[in-house]
Amino acid sequence: GTTVEVRDLFFNTPARRKFLRTERTEFNHLEEVVKRLALSRFDVAFNLRHNGKAIHSLRSAGSPAERQRRVASVCGPAFMEQAIAIDAEAPPYRLWGWVGLPTFSRSQADLQYFFVNGRVIRDKLIAHAVRQAYRAVLYHGRHPAFVLYLELDPAQVDVNVHPTKHEVRFRDGRAVHNFIFSSLHRALAEVRPGEASGVETPLVATADGLAVDTTTGEISDQPVLAWGVPAHSASAGVSPARVAEQVRDYGRLHPVPEVTAAEDVPPLGYAIAQLHGIYILAENNDGLVLVDMHAAHERITYERLKTARSDEGIRSQPLLVPQSVAVSQREVQVAQEHAAFFGELGLQVEAAGEEALVIREIPVSLRDSDVEQLLRDVLADLIEYGSSERIAAHADEILSTMACHGSVRANRRLTIPEMNALLRDMEETERSGQCNHGRPTWTQLKLEELDKLFLRGR
Repeated sequence: GTTVEVRDLFFNTPARRKFLRTERTEFNHLEEVVKRLALSRFDVAFNLRHNGKAIHSLRSAGSPAERQRRVASVCGPAFMEQAIAIDAEAPPYRLWGWVGLPTFSRSQADLQYFFVNGRVIRDKLIAHAVRQAYRAVLYHGRHPAFVLYLELDPAQVDVNVHPTKHEVRFRDGRAVHNFIFSSLHRALAEVRPGEASGVETPLVATADGLAVDTTTGEISDQPVLAWGVPAHSASAGVSPARVAEQVRDYGRLHPVPEVTAAEDVPPLGYAIAQLHGIYILAENNDGLVLVDMHAAHERITYERLKTARSDEGIRSQPLLVPQSVAVSQREVQVAQEHAAFFGELGLQVEAAGEEALVIREIPVSLRDSDVEQLLRDVLADLIEYGSSERIAAHADEILSTMACHGSVRANRRLTIPEMNALLRDMEETERSGQCNHGRPTWTQLKLEELDKLFLRGR
């Protein structure tokens, strides 16, 4: 019920006017203040008008759905469409809100709102915890988007350490950092390829190339094309019987698992083809799935190496013929200094002179990789990181290098069963939506999007 009206604020202080920028820039600053207030108090309605035009009209939001609508109004609907809700609690801390998927990263840190007990802050400790949580899934130079709320005992935080109150000091900063990091890290790790959205796909192809109406169970002898669309008309000069025969032949060569209900189709669907030896094309209930097979397999291998190293250790196997590699004296010295670390990685490397190394064992999961190049890249990482402490801290980066060597390469032809096995592994692997460098591993093209490309339904 309070109304504040300001007129001629700078009429008697002209010295300050020269520090003002353009009207648009100054309004953006004012709008940002209103956005922060709107996100901090869902129970209060906000109306922002500029030059007689309504910019924001936000009703009070009490229910979770209303809160989501307010966040979408402030941060944009695209953020909410690609965000995951989080609500983690470990007394005396609670963290809740929304974090954007790694694929919704930003070129600038302009969509980051963090509130402590309802007060918006920008704190280095919190920023570091968030960056660490996104480290393994965010592309270099990109920034995450989030709206997060931390609740804790007010006695555990000092808000009077900065004139603007934008920085705070926690009584136990390490505990707060670890709680935020672990909560976000776990939430991002649990993201899997989404379940089918339930969009109706009346016709589904069987291995024989026939059409099954999933709503009635009736079988039609009308051939279906790649995405379950009936071939109502054949190309000039090609008879329907010939088309049906070709589809049946394809079904016998590349059998597709039959499904009786939409729920039986996995989130990433079933592989139907490979494109240029780089991409896997798969069909699910929503339409077409495209997978970068090298990026996806790289993430799977990386996660398996991390799990193996933290559990029983990375299994290795001896080379039938040990491989000698010519290196520099510095690299020989590094290999000898870090022999134990090589053992943790599943590599057994020995010096064979002042400028030569012999590889005797390699990780089982990397048996098909270029062994010599693998060793050279690991040595380069060890030289870059230097001390043993830094090497231990960057062990995951070294495993990432190894995973790249153990992944399927471009232009390698995969069979349909191999492609389906990769899709199933993706569905079971943490953070499979991004490769080790933060690039997306797959994308979905819905039937509606494909229809628009061909102007269908107009």
